[in-house]
Amino acid sequence: MIHQQGIFPYVPKISRFLQDITNDADESNDRPNDARVAVVALCYQVMEADGVISESEQKRLRELMETKYGLHGTGLSNLIAAGEEAGSEAVDFYRFTSDVKRHLDEDQRIKLIGLLWDIAYADGSRSEMEDNVVWRIAELIGVSGRDRVLERQEALKRASTTDEKDTDTQ
Repeated sequence: MIHQQGIFPYVPKISRFLQDITNDADESNDRPNDARVAVVALCYQVMEADGVISESEQKRLRELMETKYGLHGTGLSNLIAAGEEAGSEAVDFYRFTSDVKRHLDEDQRIKLIGLLWDIAYADGSRSEMEDNVVWRIAELIGVSGRDRVLERQEALKRASTTDEKDTDTQ
């Protein structure tokens, strides 16, 4: 009994500690080791591939992230800012693709490639550089060439954009 009473003064402290950990974990969702930040950073890599980040690409990114993660307002803005910052600091894709492979299953990774194609088509066409970036990301996260092409074709349908390069199999 005496031992149990000695613990009770610490219960509120332990409770606050656990609450702090939980709150910090919620805030850390915007940090680079979060798969969502990795996804946004990879989107930025595609958007930057042709040398121009268009307003339509930025708008499409916001729409896709709202839909995918159910974020709005400040939460969405924070995620996008964290992804943009992480992407601008990166020297390669490994940091992001390793997070994606660790946190997403095969179907989710295939859908991510579709999302990257949606970003590529957001400005009305896709460039050879965007093709290359999506191809490299797909290879790094273990998405087959067949699935990459199928996702590209589906993204083209969603974008309802005509692009003569869609007859190739890259």
